[in-house]
Amino acid sequence: MLYPIKFYPIYKSKVWGGNKIKALKNENNIPDKCGESWELSGVEGDVSVVKNGFLKDNTIEEIIEVYMGDMVGDKIFEKFAYEFPILLKIIEANENLSIQVHPDDATAEQRHNARGKSEAWYILETLHNAKLISGFNKNSNFAEMSDLIKLKNLETILNQPLTKPSEVYYIPSGRVHSLGKGNLIVEIQQTSDVTYRIYDYDRTDRELHLDLASDVIDYKKTEKLTEDYSRNPDKSNKILKNSNFTINYLPVMNSLEKDYFNIDSFIIYYCIKGELIIKYNNKTETLKTGETVLIPAALKNIVLIPKTYTEMLEIYLEL
Repeated sequence: MLYPIKFYPIYKSKVWGGNKIKALKNENNIPDKCGESWELSGVEGDVSVVKNGFLKDNTIEEIIEVYMGDMVGDKIFEKFAYEFPILLKIIEANENLSIQVHPDDATAEQRHNARGKSEAWYILETLHNAKLISGFNKNSNFAEMSDLIKLKNLETILNQPLTKPSEVYYIPSGRVHSLGKGNLIVEIQQTSDVTYRIYDYDRTDRELHLDLASDVIDYKKTEKLTEDYSRNPDKSNKILKNSNFTINYLPVMNSLEKDYFNIDSFIIYYCIKGELIIKYNNKTETLKTGETVLIPAALKNIVLIPKTYTEMLEIYLEL
């Protein structure tokens, strides 16, 4: 019988990492300058491993191979087979990340035999004057962008909004972007690790990919930066829905029954704050701040029982 599954986070040191993930997770095996915690991953070479229950120490690929549609949903299994289609990360930017762009599915398939990469950022914490980059503040082109990179003035034509907790930014493939110093975020993205770096703030030890990036960039002015959403308690509040993922904001104040009979998908919960009990088949699993759990598609009815007021992201895929 399937159950809510937790995974060992995959921690990654980064030149721009810090110690906020270490504080959030409160674990001893977290490296210094930890920039990313891959909470749930099907990326080759970084496939998540189960940490609880009778499936412990199996990979997400192995349990999909056994349980197929019962694990991920029938339509999702037909399309993605053993590859888990969503990558969930916690990212800390203690310094600016590179300015970069990701290709779409068609380009990534042609060039890298991989999937494209669209992503969304939920802002967990910010330091004073933290910002990010999302698209152009005017219509531009490759020649102008290249000239400004040489002059180290690329940011002058890019949107640089100040960030605050609970904001959500959607970054579709083709959009130039960067996470700025002082942000701690949850990143929800397609299962892909294809990144084209355009500018890396004078770091000299990492390759740039301006030629590869040139024809995948959307050079038009970006009008919409953040996603609007409601914050009604004990309800799934829609943040974002597209062909790659659906993201809801789910605040739980009272015992809440969740009925997923109409959703042919796994469900991912990321706990933003608080703690609750997930009741399923007369059994229970706990979820607390900073943790991620995967609800298999076969678990169509669960009850969320908060120990204290709890805020979560509810993530799935509708095909």
